Amino acid sequence: MKSLAEIYSHLPDAPSEKTLERVDYEARHWSSPIQGPLKPGTEEHKRAVAAMFRDTFNPYKPSVIDWPELDPETLHRITSLPIWDIAVQTEGKARLRMAAYADMITDPDMKDALSRNAWEENRHKEVLSKLVEAYKIPMAPEPPYITPKDTEWAYLVTGFSECVDSFFAFGLFALAERAGLFPQELIETFEPVMQEECRHILLFANWLAWHRATMPVWKRPWFELRVIGVWLFLAYERMGLARSIDENGEEHTQDNNFTVTGAKDMTAMDVKVPDLMQLCLDENDRRFAGYDPRLLRPTTTPAIARAIIKGAKLWDRVRNRVAA
Repeated sequence: MKSLAEIYSHLPDAPSEKTLERVDYEARHWSSPIQGPLKPGTEEHKRAVAAMFRDTFNPYKPSVIDWPELDPETLHRITSLPIWDIAVQTEGKARLRMAAYADMITDPDMKDALSRNAWEENRHKEVLSKLVEAYKIPMAPEPPYITPKDTEWAYLVTGFSECVDSFFAFGLFALAERAGLFPQELIETFEPVMQEECRHILLFANWLAWHRATMPVWKRPWFELRVIGVWLFLAYERMGLARSIDENGEEHTQDNNFTVTGAKDMTAMDVKVPDLMQLCLDENDRRFAGYDPRLLRPTTTPAIARAIIKGAKLWDRVRNRVAA
């Protein structure tokens, strides 16, 4: 039996040699050759999900990323963001949780996909660690990464958390690019990572549908209660700031809710919440557009964003009528 570290540090096979242009295109566009609908719970759906994740792999190497030199103002803007400790630690926990869940499932297709997901989470941690090293960002000591006692719960927390954070990160990333507050070279460096997050939540959404469809009926009520519990936990987790102290006695503040509240750090402009929600929706649709439409997409966070937009429009109409 493989150790969890072996699952998240070694790919099942060596990536093929392709040009950068072809790799980038194939990482964003994929359709299954299987004909007909891809209904969750069927063998066709499961094989298509596993094939999607395998075929859209991007073999970039964090060790050879050429981090651009930054001017003092941009460097300060980046190093002062309250996200780096929690970002590195989140990826460190995610790789272990993905590997632990992949290790416990028996279906070979889903085991392969989730093992690759764990490997890519480990690569995300390497990318962030290289960035922190390149720009000398002060970090709190990393806590020990412990194998989760409740593997399914840990996997659900990681999966749903990525669905929330990636949705808002898509919008913030586009906002940063449009505002021009970060150099284009840095934007391009992180672009493959952002698209990889899109693939991760696409995999999670389809795993979730497959898991629901294939589990015994008597287990379904308890599982749905656990899903509700995960959402409540994530809401509680994002209510405040996490703080830690490094070996020099300095306090490090980590914003668990930065992907939702970080627009002010991405641009000097005043961005209204409904406008940010619409940008997130547009970017979310754009990043998913190249994948087979028969595969399911995450729906909860986009639905919340649409509700916020509708609520803001309704409030504006009411306020205008009162003012008139």
